[in-house]
Amino acid sequence: MRLHRITIAIGSLCLALAAAILFGWYQTEYLAPNLETRPSIGGPFTLMDGDGHTVSDQTYRGKWLIVYFGYTFCPDACPTALNEIAEALVALGPDAARVQPLFITIDPERDRPDVMRQYVAAFDTRIVGLTGTPQQIAAAAKAYRVFYEKVGDGPNYSMDHSTGIYVVAPDGRFNSLLPHDITGQEIAKRLKELL
Repeated sequence: MRLHRITIAIGSLCLALAAAILFGWYQTEYLAPNLETRPSIGGPFTLMDGDGHTVSDQTYRGKWLIVYFGYTFCPDACPTALNEIAEALVALGPDAARVQPLFITIDPERDRPDVMRQYVAAFDTRIVGLTGTPQQIAAAAKAYRVFYEKVGDGPNYSMDHSTGIYVVAPDGRFNSLLPHDITGQEIAKRLKELL
C-alpha cells in the first residue's frame, strides 16, 4: 500500500513538472513575442555631415542604416569596426546602394566636419561621418543607449564608449545590435537576409 502511494506521488509530481515546463514554453514561444518587450533604441537626431550640412534621421529614410558611435582618435575599436563595415559594403556588391553606414562621433570637441569627412574616407567613401554640438551628440547617444565618457585631461584625452553596431530599418525602426567583433562578411550576410 505504501509503495502504491509513493508511485502515485511521484507520478503526480512528474505531471506537475511537465505542466510547468509546458506552460513556460507556451509563454516563451507564443506570448512573449507578441509583447512589446524591446527597449526603445534609436530615434530622431539632428547632426552635421562632413560637408557641414545639417542632416537628420529623416535624411536617410528608405535605406538600411549601419550606425556606429566612436571617434577619430580611437586607437583600436573604431578603426576595426569601420574596416569591417567597409568590407561588408564590398561584399554586398550592388546591394550596398540600399545601405547607408553612419559613423557618429562621441568626441565633437576634436571631430569637426572636415576631420570626420577625411577620416571615414580612409575606410570607404560611402561611410558618412556625422558630428554636432555636444548637446546634439548627447541626444543621439541617449536615443541609441550609447555609453561614452571622456578619460583624462589635456589634448591627448581618450574616450571610453560602447562598441555595438546598430542596424536600423528603412522606416527608422531599430532592427538589431551587432557585436563589436563581427566580421565584414558576417555583417554582409545579415544585411542580405534583411534586404
